[in-house]
Amino acid sequence: MRVVSGQYKGMQLKAVPGKSTRPTTDKVKEAIFNMIGPYFDGGIALDLFAGSGGLGIESLSRGVEKAIFVDLDSKAIHTVHENLRICKIEEDVEVYRNDAERALKAIMKRELQFDYIFLDPPYKKQQLVKLLEIISQQRLLKQSGIIMCEHSSDIQLPTLCGDLEQVKYESYGIIAVSIYRYIVPNE
Repeated sequence: MRVVSGQYKGMQLKAVPGKSTRPTTDKVKEAIFNMIGPYFDGGIALDLFAGSGGLGIESLSRGVEKAIFVDLDSKAIHTVHENLRICKIEEDVEVYRNDAERALKAIMKRELQFDYIFLDPPYKKQQLVKLLEIISQQRLLKQSGIIMCEHSSDIQLPTLCGDLEQVKYESYGIIAVSIYRYIVPNE
């Protein structure tokens, strides 16, 4: 695993020890950022199932100004910290050990909104629709923001979820990526 492009291009990232997490492959990571970027002019990102932190770190490498990393697994949190140290990213990041729903509640209390939200939950504990609904209802995404969902290709996410619509879908073997944005009203 490595940072694919941008300021930290080529930096080798550590994987979370054990089999509790499934890192996003470099090929899929490149495809994700080609769909939503590939580069950014600032903004704030949320990596909600951070694992090794690869997606959030990639977004920072490509120009996102601040990122929040959340994972429930203590080994994942340790790995995120290690990878941030490897890339010498100590500023403009926050790392929390928490489950996804509690993390979203904490974000609501802080009245934060994100430009980019990365959702890559464990495939066996699929909860993407519920999380998309919370994000939509609580307006946790900026109006022009993007949500990236990585999921098993045998899962079909809805094209509409609250005020969000699926604007892109790509499949890479057993992995699929769905991109959501707020519905743009017809003028």
